Amino acid sequence: MSSSETPTLSQAAGNQDLSRQSAAHVLSSAGAAPTSNTGAASAPVNITDFLTDGSLAALCGELSNLAGVAVELRDAHGHAIRRSLDASNIAWHVDERPTADMPGQSMIPLRLGPFTIGSLVVAAGTPVLANDARKRLEQMLNLLASTTTELCFHELELRHRIKEVAALARMSSLLNRATSPEKVLDVAMDLALDVLGMDAGSIMLLRERDGELSESEEDLVLATSRNLSQGWLDFPQPLSKDRTFDRLAMSGQVVVSEDISHDDRVLIPDRAAEEGLGAALHAGLVFKNRPLGVVRLYSRVPRSFDDADKRLLASIASQAAVALEQSRLLRLEKEEQVLQRQLQLAADVQRRMLPRGVPNFPNLDVAARYIPSFELGGDFYDFIDLNGHLGLVVGDVVGKGIAAALLMSSVRASLRAFAQDLYDLDEIVSRVNQAMCRDTRDFEFASLWYGVLDIHKMRLTYCSAGHEPPLVVRVPKHRAPTMADMDELTVGGMVVGIDPSQRYQRAVFDIRSGDVLVAYTDGLPDATNFNGERFGKQRVRNAVMKCLQDKPNANAGEIVERLLWEVRQWSGLSKTRSDDKTLVAVRVR
Repeated sequence: MSSSETPTLSQAAGNQDLSRQSAAHVLSSAGAAPTSNTGAASAPVNITDFLTDGSLAALCGELSNLAGVAVELRDAHGHAIRRSLDASNIAWHVDERPTADMPGQSMIPLRLGPFTIGSLVVAAGTPVLANDARKRLEQMLNLLASTTTELCFHELELRHRIKEVAALARMSSLLNRATSPEKVLDVAMDLALDVLGMDAGSIMLLRERDGELSESEEDLVLATSRNLSQGWLDFPQPLSKDRTFDRLAMSGQVVVSEDISHDDRVLIPDRAAEEGLGAALHAGLVFKNRPLGVVRLYSRVPRSFDDADKRLLASIASQAAVALEQSRLLRLEKEEQVLQRQLQLAADVQRRMLPRGVPNFPNLDVAARYIPSFELGGDFYDFIDLNGHLGLVVGDVVGKGIAAALLMSSVRASLRAFAQDLYDLDEIVSRVNQAMCRDTRDFEFASLWYGVLDIHKMRLTYCSAGHEPPLVVRVPKHRAPTMADMDELTVGGMVVGIDPSQRYQRAVFDIRSGDVLVAYTDGLPDATNFNGERFGKQRVRNAVMKCLQDKPNANAGEIVERLLWEVRQWSGLSKTRSDDKTLVAVRVR
């Protein structure tokens, strides 16, 4: 600015960033040792870091003209700082070479804490007032006013910053005690009204739709309010046309209406006047560029808002949005913990539905494993005592998780009930099918294999309902088994739960000493490797055969573990979540 102009606060606003950077520089060097005037070159800052419009250099020039004695402003290195007299936009410049000290001169150091950042130097000689002393004095006072105005601006800016920091510190303290979203919003509302000197306000939050937060300003609903009439709250109307205020606020802007009655953007000036609203200040609750709601503040009379007011409300809204999101995440975490606890209890119940042990018959060795992909699964196996006969069940309900587990429980209960009252296996499976068709939806079904082993006659009667066919390996006594010694138990019908009129068939298979029966669910052949390739039925058959070839007298537990090991070797640490796996092995002694 020229020496004849006095800067306004708005003109000086552009100079605040430089001052803040310099102050931060000083603070970062607070631990450094003091520097003498001769060692000023080591000071972390220089007077030039604080000069903005050149008024201080111009003031020294006017003092020189007024007193008739040279008055210089020098930087920390002894270079003279002079106002620019050309037509350039640069208000001041620094001499390239240091100015030599002269006898009789006076030097007044400019200190910032322990550091000398520059100096004012008065040349030798007796001051003599110039002929145009009054004009020079007025120009000097004008420059003094300019410098004072800038100092006042920075003082005002500092006060605003202190107020902002104090408000945020107070809000942080209050939010630490806020245990719910409602209390978070109450804290933000009361603090915003207090520190900004507003009279009324409300906080609106976006409504959730199907578990997702809406992004439309039309879905804002009242969360909390202060000093607004019930009529205003019960019959909400947007203050601005096309909800401009809310839309802009949720985009991250702070919206100001300094006089609602004369603002062309306002939709309902008459109703606002009836409510006693003179001015409005809106800011969005925004978390990571995702709008959560809007803070609306009102004054009873028209008033102006400066940048500090807008910045303060934006800071409060931002911190409230963070606290609100944190509160929401804590709520979700608690809900998740409750759900996990319920799932754990349900999983315990499901595990109790599985047999606690394996049947104990002198001529049979039985082993079983169940590995759910989730805490709850749709696979199951069962052993049923039928008065000297052993019922073997392996089933797989479509899907995973809670729904599959509930359906599995229903299938298991139905099969057990019908198995006690009916003799023919095909009729038992038909009854289970009819019950499922009656009680389940179209896309819910199950596969199962049910066999009854006559322990005395060593005869197996079975029926398969769309299930993976169990394998029977007849192990010769004098050689290792081959694929020619393996059979599949395939007789039965389609899965249960689809067609209530479906008829099922049963078949009989005679068991001999040394034979091995392996029943499993599709979780084994469906296991995939890193390339997405399935383990497949053939690899299941190969794994069983390889186990018996390596150890023809392997017991049921060894066969189960070997088969599961082969599947794990195939799938490795594949990121694809595997299906439930169930495996039952019976070795005839």
